[in-house]
Amino acid sequence: MPPTATIKKVLNTKTLKKGRQSNSRVEDGDDLEEWKKSKQLLRPKDQLELSEGELKDIIARQLGTNDPLIPQNLVQFNYAQGGFELMPPAGPMIVVYEAQGTQIHKESEEAKKQVVEQGLDPSILEISQSTETLQVEEPIPVIPEEVIEIDEEVTAEESERLEEETEAEEGEGDAEGEGEGEGEGESVRPDDEDEKPQTSGKPKKLTNQFNFCERAALTYNNPMRTQETQTIPPPMGTFSANVLQWIIYDAYQEDFEAQQLEKELERERKEKEKAPVSKHAAMVKKLVGKAHQLSEAVQGRVLECWKVLERMVNQNTFDDIAKDYRYWEDPSDEFRDEEGTLLPLWKFHYDKTRKNTVTDIEWNPHYYDLFAVCFGFLDFMKPLEEGAVCLFTLKNPSFPDYICMTDSAVMCVDTHPKYPYMVVIGLYDGSVRVYNVQATCKQPAFRSNNVTNKHRGIVWEVKWAPDLPDGEMNFYSVSEDGKINNWVLMQNDLAVTTIITLFLAKDEVFGPDGTKLKVKGCASCVKFHPKQPLIYLVGTEEGNIYKCSTAYSSMFLLTYEAHHMPVYRIDFNRYNSDIFISCSGDWRIKIWEDNRLEPLFVFDVGACVGDVKWAPYSSTVFAAVTSEGKVYVFDLNVNKYKPICVQAIVSKRRNKLTRISFNPKLPIIIVGDDKGCVQTLKLSPNLRIPCKAPKKQQHLDQWTLQCMKLDKLLSLVREPGALDLPEDTAESIES
Repeated sequence: MPPTATIKKVLNTKTLKKGRQSNSRVEDGDDLEEWKKSKQLLRPKDQLELSEGELKDIIARQLGTNDPLIPQNLVQFNYAQGGFELMPPAGPMIVVYEAQGTQIHKESEEAKKQVVEQGLDPSILEISQSTETLQVEEPIPVIPEEVIEIDEEVTAEESERLEEETEAEEGEGDAEGEGEGEGEGESVRPDDEDEKPQTSGKPKKLTNQFNFCERAALTYNNPMRTQETQTIPPPMGTFSANVLQWIIYDAYQEDFEAQQLEKELERERKEKEKAPVSKHAAMVKKLVGKAHQLSEAVQGRVLECWKVLERMVNQNTFDDIAKDYRYWEDPSDEFRDEEGTLLPLWKFHYDKTRKNTVTDIEWNPHYYDLFAVCFGFLDFMKPLEEGAVCLFTLKNPSFPDYICMTDSAVMCVDTHPKYPYMVVIGLYDGSVRVYNVQATCKQPAFRSNNVTNKHRGIVWEVKWAPDLPDGEMNFYSVSEDGKINNWVLMQNDLAVTTIITLFLAKDEVFGPDGTKLKVKGCASCVKFHPKQPLIYLVGTEEGNIYKCSTAYSSMFLLTYEAHHMPVYRIDFNRYNSDIFISCSGDWRIKIWEDNRLEPLFVFDVGACVGDVKWAPYSSTVFAAVTSEGKVYVFDLNVNKYKPICVQAIVSKRRNKLTRISFNPKLPIIIVGDDKGCVQTLKLSPNLRIPCKAPKKQQHLDQWTLQCMKLDKLLSLVREPGALDLPEDTAESIES
């Protein structure tokens, strides 16, 4: 039972009176008595008054073993039964240390086996023990019924005889000084170990009288042996050399060539051992062996020759378009009043992606005639299982040069500016992949984990970033889950770090469990500053544009309330990095200046704008595509209110234009639609008029003239930050 404690009330009126009397007596005594005087007890005003019976009542307190911190009603899911089942509650006992002893109970099965191995009968042993117990407790020997039930053949006379023999043996043991009564001395002689189990006669006693027996084991330790040998010391020599990088490379190359030669000799030896069945089989084997002997370099040269031949055939087929692409200029632009046209050239498509939508297109930064096309889908009511990214060239419009098929729709692509063969893509399932098209297009060089390291939404855009100080490549990705991740290409894996999570400036909402949660924003596009790698702009599906920095992950540098619908694309001006443009699904195109919350220009085109890009050859020209299948080209220096070219490229009812991109060197653009087709268009002369230098500034280059043209245009629409009042020159003279 747990301990109990009693609480008694000792404060009453009688004790108060006694305390007062004792205080009056102490005053008459000496200082020692005054120091020993009892303290006066003060009764609080709010003290509960109890009766004599209540004061004498004993209140018991019991200590229980129930732990209030142990959780109750725990359940776990049982996959065998397909439901939840109740788990038993945890006990109050905690095992800190547990060790197995060397003693076992005498009545256990293991003890009986040991008794049998020693040559004893367990039944006779139990009878002897019961008789010994009776001799100690009672002078008259009585045989219990339990012993009779165990062995019915044992009679009272045999038990008395056994008792006498046992007493005589104990007397002899005392005379010899063996002392078997207490302790754990051994009573079994070595001669008795080989005896057979006894069924009758004198039983052998166990050494321990406390109803336990020892369990021990003896091992034999082999003696240590030493063995010494004497050998001839290995030859030694002094060597010194400079180990450089090319020396190591040459050594590896020699070793690799030796391994290849050994493999070739082994293969020839095996072929010689196999005797041909007939002359025809021998000739076939000989031809196959010659085909396999072609090196990879020869196969690569043959492949290049086939590519050149295919391009020559296509050039002859599209001879008229090739001449227009290079030399044709629209002569009717001279008679048009500041308006231009677009000349259709080639159409690029891939048969396996006819049902897909062109989700992104981008020119290669190193090869001006090569561009990458992503095939995915934007109609989420009709999802597609597969996607692809294809690399087309203007020299071969009939078939893509590189094809990378994926098991999910490809939504975005970006090519490394330093390594043009490294291509990164973002997929519909939230994962990212990096392809080395120079090595292989079948398997990605790097891919994110489909369980842990991935976005929880569609990856809308990916962008390569400058290489790290260690030389490692990295890129950024944005997704509709509101996260902007930085991926680093390690040796065998992709390492991911979340740079920032977009949260909207709204009140917190209640979650399913009642907790308050911040509302996340859905990122739809990203664009890095061309001169400041740490600064980037993020467009969201809510219509806002956030100016962020990779050095700050908890706040935005600036927020632009740009549009009322999702922002699809953002692009910086090539000649002035403070000017950028944005397009949205609210039919508007807006031009912004950094650190200004109001747009400089706003254009309404009457349809959803899918993409917008600044022209690389002019500081005031940009183009956009809409869902009605039209391409709009604006030149702010010519007209600040309406486009100078509006041309329908595809049918308004059937197709929609999704993406557009300017060639960095040639006066052509490529546009993609929702039927998996990419069209090439050439700009007329009125759409790419160069700047003319003033008579007094003929030495200025085209870049400086374009910057001056843009600054002059922006000065007309900028609002002054503050107006300075002129000084008052009038003076008053007091008379």
